[in-house]
Amino acid sequence: MNKELETAIMTAADLPTIPIVAIKVMELIESENATAEELAKIVSSDPAVAARVLKISNSSFYGCRRQIQTLSSAIVVLGFSTLRSLVVAASVKQVYKPYGLTEKMLWEHSFAAGLAARIIARRTRAANEEEAFLAGLFHDIGKIIMNTLDRDKFQEVMQHCYNEGITFGQAEKGVYPFTHDEVGAYVIKKWNFPEILTTAILQHHQLDFSDLDDPALVNLTAVTSLADQFCLKLGIGVREPQEDMDIAASKAGQMLKITEENAAEMLEVFDKAFAEDKALFTS
Repeated sequence: MNKELETAIMTAADLPTIPIVAIKVMELIESENATAEELAKIVSSDPAVAARVLKISNSSFYGCRRQIQTLSSAIVVLGFSTLRSLVVAASVKQVYKPYGLTEKMLWEHSFAAGLAARIIARRTRAANEEEAFLAGLFHDIGKIIMNTLDRDKFQEVMQHCYNEGITFGQAEKGVYPFTHDEVGAYVIKKWNFPEILTTAILQHHQLDFSDLDDPALVNLTAVTSLADQFCLKLGIGVREPQEDMDIAASKAGQMLKITEENAAEMLEVFDKAFAEDKALFTS
């Protein structure tokens, strides 16, 4: 762990903050005396978030048979933990400012990874679906923070990626003394998300668990890593799809015992879900 970076992030005043509506919803749900009415009242206090939550709750992904017209009924139909991840997703989009091509690609990749992680968690039963959704959604939040704090420096990394055909992880080593995984993990910690999310974000590339024996944590990280690969393979939020990527043979694929058939099937479900629901999340 990079103590110097952690201190810098924990004390930084100019970091984007998670919108207050998401914090209030998380606090109320954790207090265990939340009601649908109270939650609806909090979500309604931010009209942009409320509209997006209603829109998403009517998406094919959540598969409701009838049209949901009020926040209260959305909460009853979807349940509290799904509502929590939807509010976080709907409100965190505001962090992706200024909204140019870079931010658009990062947001699409992040939302898509959340979607993919939820599908993988559901199919493999390796992790809680809502935790997986949030881990996927936040896996690259470090890139957003780095871009927000110094756009020119971040663009320099992107140029290295495209000009030299290397990964972002390889390119950032030449420009920053830390990685986007570290930045993301500390920001999520600063925003008071559970530690399991912090670790999944920190380890989604390395998958280094030599000193860990918590299967829930290991599985969530593997699901997050796999979700990122799904997006890269289909070219979501990146310039070129990595079509020859072998998902089943990857470290995360092996950890979750994914077969080539499993991978192909989940990829197809994800591709269809993303195509259908992309406009709801990204507009």
